[in-house]
Parts: sequence; C-alpha cells; structure tokens
Amino acid sequence: MQKHGNAKGSTRQIRSKLRPSQKSKSIIIIYIFIKTKPIQKKYREMKSTLIIILAITFISCNRTGNDNAKKMVDTNATAETKNLFKNLGELAADHTLFGHQHATEYGHGWSGEADRSDVKSVTGSHPAVIGVDFMGFSGGTPEQISQYKENMKKNVEATYNRGGVITASWHFSNPVSEGGFYWKDSVSAPAVRFIIPGGSSHAKYTEILNEVGEWANNLRGADDKQVPVIFRPFHEFDGGWFWWGKPHCTTEEFKTLWRFTVSYLRDSVGVHNFIYAFSPDNRFNTTEEYLERYPGDEWVDLLGVDNYGDMGRDKYDITSASGKLKIVSDYAQKAGKLAAFTETGLESIPNPTWWTETLLATMIKNQMKLCYVLVWRNDATSPTHFYAPFSGQVSVPDFMKFYNDPYTLFEKDLKDIYK
Repeated sequence: MQKHGNAKGSTRQIRSKLRPSQKSKSIIIIYIFIKTKPIQKKYREMKSTLIIILAITFISCNRTGNDNAKKMVDTNATAETKNLFKNLGELAADHTLFGHQHATEYGHGWSGEADRSDVKSVTGSHPAVIGVDFMGFSGGTPEQISQYKENMKKNVEATYNRGGVITASWHFSNPVSEGGFYWKDSVSAPAVRFIIPGGSSHAKYTEILNEVGEWANNLRGADDKQVPVIFRPFHEFDGGWFWWGKPHCTTEEFKTLWRFTVSYLRDSVGVHNFIYAFSPDNRFNTTEEYLERYPGDEWVDLLGVDNYGDMGRDKYDITSASGKLKIVSDYAQKAGKLAAFTETGLESIPNPTWWTETLLATMIKNQMKLCYVLVWRNDATSPTHFYAPFSGQVSVPDFMKFYNDPYTLFEKDLKDIYK
C-alpha cells in the first residue's frame, strides 16, 4: 500500500475507482497479447488458445475481486449510503479521513457558532469526519429531547451539505435505572438483560429505537436525499465503565442486543441510511479475543477499535497499537467490511509531536486499510479537556505536518463521497 504519495495538493481528491493492482492486471494482459502476436500463419491457432486462457484468467481474477467485495448489512440501503460505504473502502487503500468528536457543535472556549471548528481555525478545513452522539435521545424531558434532536439534525445535515462524513456514537442513559450511561455500583442496573426480547423493559427500548429511527428517516440534505450516518452503538463494551460493558451482561446477551438493535432499525423502522460500526476498547491481542462479542458479519459494516491507553494516556506503545489496528484491518478485509480507528487521542496534547510521531506513525506502521481515525472532543469550558488543537496550542505546528501529509484527508479533500 502506498503510504506517502505526491504533494498534498495533488492527492486531495477521491482517486480513480480502479485500484492500481487492477490497472496493472489489465496492462499485463494487453502487453502479453501484443507480444504474442503471431508472425506466421501456423501460430494463429496458438494465439487463439492463448487469448482464451488469458481471458479466463482475467475473468477469474475479477470474480475473486467480486467475491471479496465489501458487503453491507442493509441490502436496501440508500444509494448515498452504499456509495459512502464503497468510497470509504476505496479511499482506505491510500488514505485515512481525519475525524473529531463534536467538532462543529462546540470547541475550546466556544459553543454554537455556525461553520466553526477548532480544526478549521488551525487548518482552514473542518475534519473529514464529524462525530455526534445520540446521548440526548433519551433520559430527558420531552422538550429537552426534541430540542437536542433538532439541533443535531441541523448539524448533521450541514455536514452532509458540505461533503463531510458523520459518525454517531451513543452514550445511552441507562433505560432501567439511575446512573446515566456509566456503570455506578449500587445504582446502575444491568440493563441489557432487561431490554432484549423477553426482558421486562424491552417495550421501552423499542420506543427509544423508534425515536432514533424517526430522526434518522427525517435527515435530508439540500439535494433532498437521506443523509447517511455511521452508527456506532455500545462502544467499548469490553470494559466495565458502561452499563452495557462485559462485566454487566453475558456474551450472548450482548450479541442479542446488537442483532435486535440492527434488525429493528432496519426492518421494523425502515432505517436505510445507517452504516453499523462495532468498536471495542483495546483489551485484545488476538483476532479471537477481538471477536469474542462480535455478533457476526451479517450484523456489522465497519470494524473499529477505541485506543487511548497505548497512545500516550497510559503508555506510548506504537507497536501494540498498530498491531491491534492490524488485527481489525485484516479481519475487515477478509470479511468484506470497512475498518477504522474509531476513537483515540491524548488529552491536552502536551506532546508537541504527537500527531506525526505517535498517531501517524501508528497508522502507517503496518499494511492496513483504515478509512478514518477520530479523536475525542474539545470541551467548551474545561481548560484541559481537549483532543484536537486550536489556535496557539502547542501541537499546532506538528498538526499542520499531519494535515499536509498525503495520507490524511480533511473535509475540503472530499469530492463527491456520496456519489
């Protein structure tokens, strides 16, 4: 895989739909045809045989490519959703989109300003991927929920209209007890067993999914098309800090929850603009460990990992972080799925070269296809809780190197990603 190409200006566009390997295959076959042109009559039969063999080989190669074609959970997904899925996969051959959580909703010292992001203040471009959250879709008053949904709808539609990509996580407030989305001992209930089919709060969960689905179905861009969203529910489920985490439900309960959520949104509510993303924390070292709570290829579109621990929070371990990404990327390619570095970052970014010497170095260390990387949010009021640079922050010079590297793509680089 080409990691570093030409100058950034020449690479800031979606590349040809035909991969370099496919181009080479076609050129080789044409070259052989020319070189084997018979110069005597008796060789005509040999030429015909050779052409047939080469044609069969070419068709076989193409069929192999089709067999490994990326497969979506929703065969009835909208054209724009399918195109996003396909284009993200093609871009991942040479690039990774940069993302930032809540980037256009608020930032370091500001909130609610149109067309603003801290990343844009530094680079002149918004992130290619904007992270939002379904957190406010439940747990509040009807008025609060309605306002939250409307504000997020405007943000998501504006991102689509600019040509950016949206991913939605879900810090889901516990639907059967107090405690919010975090697990709180002696307060939180192990809600998964209660909200899956047969559970006492299953009806309540379906009502919440109806709200999610209604919101998704009403997303419309300026082109009147439904806006695609990469939906990433129940993230970091291998830890214990969320009520859906590993200590609070069995493997089968978690898989049942995932499968029901996808099938209900897709088949009962008619949501056809979601790409479904699966993302544990970094607590795995093998493919088998990564897939322990995996619901199956037919239920997941994108495989990811959230990893702060290896990226400077607990230690700097580029080898470990890249090795885990390699596990994710390899399985995704085998299964016909997308892969991404779904969450990472270093709070306050005290390391002035973190962007190139840690993040970029991790992502290009192995032969991987990662469609995006997302760093966490910049709080509007906290002086220290931020994960992307803003004007004057110590890592800005290094972030500009990261921005200008041909491997990374930002919103201004995306051309017709939904077509």
